[in-house]
Amino acid sequence: MRKIGSDEITKAVKNLFLEAGRILPEDVTCAFVSALDNEISPLGKAVLEQLIENKEIAKKEGLALCQDTGFAVVFVEWGEKVLFEGENLFEAINQGVRLAYDEGYYRKSIVSDPLFDRKNTGDNTPALIHFEIVPGEKVKITAAPKGGGSENMSAIKMLKPADGVEGVKKFVLETVEKAGGNPCPPVIVGVGIGGTFEKSALLAKKALLRELGSKNKDERYAKLEEELLKEINKLGIGPMGLGGRITALGVHIEFYPCHIASLPVAVNIQCHSARHKEIIL
Repeated sequence: MRKIGSDEITKAVKNLFLEAGRILPEDVTCAFVSALDNEISPLGKAVLEQLIENKEIAKKEGLALCQDTGFAVVFVEWGEKVLFEGENLFEAINQGVRLAYDEGYYRKSIVSDPLFDRKNTGDNTPALIHFEIVPGEKVKITAAPKGGGSENMSAIKMLKPADGVEGVKKFVLETVEKAGGNPCPPVIVGVGIGGTFEKSALLAKKALLRELGSKNKDERYAKLEEELLKEINKLGIGPMGLGGRITALGVHIEFYPCHIASLPVAVNIQCHSARHKEIIL
């Protein structure tokens, strides 16, 4: 039985958020360059050029990519043969978040109560931790700071099974069109289909972690991803909502078995600052 201590977890989480908040993943950078080549709007091109410049400045100067440094979302895949040594695994993760947001001078954006007492917690915790037990003796941790603007434009709907593919496409397109420039396009659109109400939302969130340019392993869903991306980019929303051909950099779909009476569909929109970083311990 392999052992991992709380200090190792805290250090890993801190470093993940420090890097994720400052350095855009290479696949997103490449997508920006491709978008610049394909954008026909002069204003859209200017916006994309500024996004690329912003990315370079953040990396060089060690600054946050965006002033909204996000809700600290953490995905943990814990090998069943790994033993945690420490008092509380979730507290070890939250401590890593605290340290990163202090050291990185990141904005703290979390309030302690969503409705009655919206007081800032002061350290961007608690993190939102998705924990999964998996086979093996390794631990995979993914840090994904999620900005409020794009999260606010996300949606979920319980479709009827008879709505089928066309119903899914209609809902996704309506969600993106309604969002307009609010989520700071060009966006990445995560779509979760199936499971239950909450499972579809989690699938949509996890879909955002996929490498841009990758396709769903199921050819039917891969085709649907391509169709949705094409239709979204016909909406004319464009970079930062100022018009143009490039509204989305990618559409990623994840799916799960569901009840015979249900067809849950969730859309989680990610802004152009698609920040995430992972480590395997």
